[in-house]
Amino acid sequence: MNSFLAQLRTAALLTLVLTVLLCGAYPLVVFAGAQLAFPAKANGSLITDATGTVRGSALLAQLFTSAGYFHPRPSAAGNGYDAANSSGTNLGPTSQKLADAITAAVTAYRAENQLAADVAVPADAVTSSASGLDPHISIANARLQAARVATARHLPPATVAALIAAHTEDRDLSVFGEPRVNVLLLNLALDQAR
Repeated sequence: MNSFLAQLRTAALLTLVLTVLLCGAYPLVVFAGAQLAFPAKANGSLITDATGTVRGSALLAQLFTSAGYFHPRPSAAGNGYDAANSSGTNLGPTSQKLADAITAAVTAYRAENQLAADVAVPADAVTSSASGLDPHISIANARLQAARVATARHLPPATVAALIAAHTEDRDLSVFGEPRVNVLLLNLALDQAR
């Protein structure tokens, strides 16, 4: 009986120690380290405007539909751009539903941006990302939208092209991924360029 109580006491003590370490001390150290090393990223990479109002996160796409804004990739997250329901379409390359959706998206993209039928539409303009919340578009996608945005905002095309160039992010570590443009940051820059 004494052996059983000793084992029970040891188990209870070990549970208490591990609970304090793994549910208290470890998360606190990770939180404090993140706040010290990269506080903006640890707090969601929130973007604020000149008045201090949070406009969004540099990490999450949001819907822009006005002709005067660059549009993000399509989203399959929930009802669209829903961070609580992040997901892709789960449709495979042989899916007729995916093929039909892409065909419709290409037609809509060409009409919206007044593109000729022979202009190649970038894949990121008509397909959602794996998360449905990718905040970036390709440079080709941004350049094809530039004329529409310039016309809607009554800006010279060169001004819009310069903003795209200024907001182009390079490959990660100069090797991974492709150069890209963050849609939210670019659209906020457009609002300041008026």
